[in-house]
Amino acid sequence: MKCLIVQPIHACGLTLLKGAGIEPVLCPTSDMETVSRLIGGCQAVITRDAGLSAEAISAANVLKVIAVHGAGHDPVDKDAAARKGVLVCNTPGANARSVSELALGLALAAARLIPAGDRAVRNGIHGFREDHAFQELFGKTALIVGWGATGAGLGRMLDSAFDMRVIVYSPRNPDTGSFERVPALAEGLAVADLVSLHTPLRDETRGMLSAKAFAAMKRGAILVNTARAGLVDEAALANALSDGTVAAAGLDVYSPTAPAGPLATSNRVVFTPHLGGTTVEALQRVAIAAARHVITALAGGRPATTIEFHPEPAL
Repeated sequence: MKCLIVQPIHACGLTLLKGAGIEPVLCPTSDMETVSRLIGGCQAVITRDAGLSAEAISAANVLKVIAVHGAGHDPVDKDAAARKGVLVCNTPGANARSVSELALGLALAAARLIPAGDRAVRNGIHGFREDHAFQELFGKTALIVGWGATGAGLGRMLDSAFDMRVIVYSPRNPDTGSFERVPALAEGLAVADLVSLHTPLRDETRGMLSAKAFAAMKRGAILVNTARAGLVDEAALANALSDGTVAAAGLDVYSPTAPAGPLATSNRVVFTPHLGGTTVEALQRVAIAAARHVITALAGGRPATTIEFHPEPAL
């Protein structure tokens, strides 16, 4: 049996596959033309953010399972997979701690303009601390949008380490423990000093941080996004930064053009290259979880995180 590895995973995952008699087939590049060329003869695929296209799935002849290395499965064509009876599963929660910690780091970096301060020192620019305003997080209000493993992890950190009032907007998760829920996003935005996004990208969440949402936001708030780029209207965010509605933003996800666009002109925007789940610890956990899903599926089982998906009828 063979498992196509579309993008590199931690060696411990490869070792687990080999121990189960499954040969990892490593893609030299993650473009779908290469994947389509190599997928024949592979019973399984492990992919990261490159996903798996309908064309690649169509080129598969013995494929049984697609394991997503991470929680986000949008780039996998689940309709094409369902049509061929291929299971699609993911590894939610395996990298949650790392993403939560990065969100906290971005909040602190944005509140204190740490990257801009670093650049000022390196470039010999004097007067940086006199020319800018900085914020503490302690005792303020944080709005967590999406109460999954990463959002809940950050919420608990902010509560215990910074004594913040943590409020939650998460329509799909009714259980937020002792943390206060808000029934509408605008209600939370109106009082939050920190807004952190941890919700999947769906039709109802796409562009949820719009010009209208920013107009409802408390002036001087900090925005952090470690979830999905499509949650934020970047033009509206640039305007909100310009007029002071948003004091600073920490972005681990954004459109491909953002680092060279209007957002890049502000030293109050912190960009990181999608670092959320890339700690050594998280990469090990996710690789092991993905490999175990493959082993389960190829042994005739159904991985616990299999995504239920029913294809649209063909036209």
